[in-house]
Order: sequence, then C-alpha cells, then structure tokens
Amino acid sequence: MRLQDFLTVRSVPTLFWSAKHPMTLRPPFPALFALLMGLTIFGFGEALIIAAGIGVSPWTVFAQGLSLVMGWSVGTSTFFISLFVLVAWIPLRQLPGIGTVMNAIIIALMIDVSLPLIPRSDMLILQFLMASLGVICVAFGSAVYLVANLGPGPRDGLMTGLQRKTDAQIMWVRVSIEIIVVCVGWSLGGSVGAGTILFALAIGPVISIWLRSFTLVFSRR
Repeated sequence: MRLQDFLTVRSVPTLFWSAKHPMTLRPPFPALFALLMGLTIFGFGEALIIAAGIGVSPWTVFAQGLSLVMGWSVGTSTFFISLFVLVAWIPLRQLPGIGTVMNAIIIALMIDVSLPLIPRSDMLILQFLMASLGVICVAFGSAVYLVANLGPGPRDGLMTGLQRKTDAQIMWVRVSIEIIVVCVGWSLGGSVGAGTILFALAIGPVISIWLRSFTLVFSRR
C-alpha cells in the first residue's frame, strides 16, 4: 500500500470500539476505555510539545494573541475560543457527547500532571525530537478517541464537521485549520516557534496515517 493511501482518509472509521451514537449516556466499555486512553495520550503529547520549548501549538498561539488584544489570561482566551468553536458546530451539524466534556477535563489534567515529570533539554535536536514525539502522541490520541464516537473536543469537532461538509481529505482539513489559526494568532501578537510550524503541518497527515492504520488492522478482525 502506498503512502498516499494513508494520507487520503476522508472520514473517521467505525471500528469495534466505536459507540453507535455520540450522544449516548451509557457508552459501551470499549468506547469509554478508548475515549479515556486517547485523551490521556493526547494530553501527554501536548505536555511534550510544551516541554520541548520550541513553540506551542497553533491554538495556544491564537489564545496568546487574543489575550494580548483583550487583556485576558491565556486560559480565559482559550475558554472563549472553545465557546466560539462550539457555536461554529451549529451550521456543521456536529453532535457533542461525553467526549466533548471529557476532552477539556482529561487533557488539561494530563498536561498538569505530566509537565513536572518531563525532563527539559537545551539541545535543539532533543527539543525537536520531543516536539515530534508530542505531535505523534497527540495524533494517535486524537485518532483513538475520535473512533470511539463519543463526541469530539471543540477543535477536533470543527475538523470532522468541516470534513463532512466539504468531503475533503481529513489531512487537508486539519492542516488548513491549523495554518489559519497560527496566522491569526501570530497577527494578534502570539509567539510562533519551530514546534508551532511542525504541529501545524504535521498533525493532519499523522492523524490520517493513524486512522488508516486502525482501519487496516482492526477492520479485518
């Protein structure tokens, strides 16, 4: 199979751990376990990117820029950005679920728990490797919990909603969102580094690769 086949995913697959409906309040155990595991790995990946020290993720750049303009904290800016993104779900007919709530809770908790435990380095090559591993973890965690079909987080929901509306490849939808967010955040005064560019360009393709890999491995069982 060619690499192109891994980069042309157009939808989140339904696999054995997928819930039948994202708004269920009694999710099957495999879906709930996948949701918790995916979000935990996602949060750890975010912590790795922060600890690498060569640039934060695009949405954090956006939050930094908005905080400078509005005089808010980065946390407050992040909250209002999330609200705005959730409002944008309405025309996309994107459905929330328990995963939408758990996304914010588990990822934030995992970042706070992981950051003090991750060693720092001043060597650029090690910083780049740490940021790269962080992107891989965020993408893997995203793919696992999205397949669980218990509701995406605000930003992932924007990605899947736009993908359904446009029928574009998930890779290009995600990359486009991240680049736009970086540009807006940077124009508002947010800080951009090598890790930011790496995340913006790589997160879409890596999520696509994981989703295709899951389909190949688990749909044949």
